[in-house]
Amino acid sequence: MHTATLIADSGSTKTEWCLLFEGRKKTVFTQGISPYFMDSDGIDAVLRKELLPKIKNKTISGLFYYGTGCANPENAKMIKAVLKGLFPEAKVSVDTDLMAAARAGCGHEKGIACILGTGSNSCYYNGSKIKKNSPGLGYVLGDEGSGAYLGKKVVQYYLYGTFDEDLRSRFDATFTTSAVEILENVYRKPLPNRYLSSFTPFLAENRGHYMIENIIEDGLNDFFFTHLNKYAEVWKYPVHFVGGVAWGFRDVLQELCSSYGFDAGNIYKNPMQGLINYHKDDVGQ
Repeated sequence: MHTATLIADSGSTKTEWCLLFEGRKKTVFTQGISPYFMDSDGIDAVLRKELLPKIKNKTISGLFYYGTGCANPENAKMIKAVLKGLFPEAKVSVDTDLMAAARAGCGHEKGIACILGTGSNSCYYNGSKIKKNSPGLGYVLGDEGSGAYLGKKVVQYYLYGTFDEDLRSRFDATFTTSAVEILENVYRKPLPNRYLSSFTPFLAENRGHYMIENIIEDGLNDFFFTHLNKYAEVWKYPVHFVGGVAWGFRDVLQELCSSYGFDAGNIYKNPMQGLINYHKDDVGQ
């Protein structure tokens, strides 16, 4: 048996686990873990099925878990209990996905850290702690600039008949769905935020069309105007971004930073390598 350190970056759509042992690393992906949509039994079942078989024969001594929904103390407590049950010998730390973005993007320096993935969030990080956080209202009331937010715009343009004939035919060829099916998935089936986010790749695949560019620019500008614009520190320190949406539309983010007078910092598809660097003293790497 070998002792190892485990770092987890969990979003609504997927969770990336990085196992660090003997100077090596192994990456495992499982489905997303959202405590707002899953109870402790559901989380336990997912990890027993999708994670444990892939890291067998390793005794986990330290576990750093960063996840969506963990700003809620009850959610964090539930996830920590599940992890302690699965890894009884590990020292378990549970923190927010926003802290993961802050540590990955800013390291030990001051800055603004943003998540633009299935959901969205932002904060001012002073080099060690999150000092300010713009309210995150979730995909129904907020999540400006997120995959769910942009995907919702795609669906609206399609259902309202706003897309021109060319884009409508491209949409039909890509998704082969219907208004009835879309509404069923949004209002009656589980994980509607993840479902809405699944329409965001359509934007990346059809760049150049003015309607597509408008959706991307307007959606990301809503994030800048609603959230980033309200941090006094945003004009003093770099703005860092993490997430699939941030990475996919990084050119638009850089243009928006320029137009707002912000200093664009790091833009990562995911925070894992930054977290490995941050925790290098903890894992002896």
